[in-house]
Amino acid sequence: MSSKVSRRQFLNYTLMGVGGFMVSAAAMPMIRFAIDPVLASADGGDFVPTDQKADDVTETPIRVDYTIKDRKDAWYKSDVSNTAWVYKAGDKIIALSPVCKHLGCTVNWAGDDTHPNEYFCPCHGGRYEKNGKNVPGTPPTGPLDQYEVEVVDGLVHLGKTMPNTLV
Repeated sequence: MSSKVSRRQFLNYTLMGVGGFMVSAAAMPMIRFAIDPVLASADGGDFVPTDQKADDVTETPIRVDYTIKDRKDAWYKSDVSNTAWVYKAGDKIIALSPVCKHLGCTVNWAGDDTHPNEYFCPCHGGRYEKNGKNVPGTPPTGPLDQYEVEVVDGLVHLGKTMPNTLV
């Protein structure tokens, strides 16, 4: 049996094919956007090396400046400078973010003469204990963030910030 395709059926098939192609062409970028994070490979170099020797870290917090080389932001690459407060608690090296939880100002260790063993935020008088815990009755709403820390070849390497696990 031979079934002939009428002109109307041919136009329906053609329009359905072209329409399906156009819909899939429009939907592909949205699907790719949705699954792109799953397809992205995880970088192994999440830790950034600093110039701070692990043997020189004491129980007194010291300011450690470091630079993230060639940080890629969309199509723009740049070097980004960051800071951390690093000290030793027993055998463990602790690194805290200097960003105040109140308004994002930079805190300093022993920055106020009346509170020599605390972090002090000069913007609104915020205070934090050595482990990053916010002092009750002061403006900060939470503890300072903590950096992931590892020691490689005797140097302190800092990773991503995470919520403070010390308090």
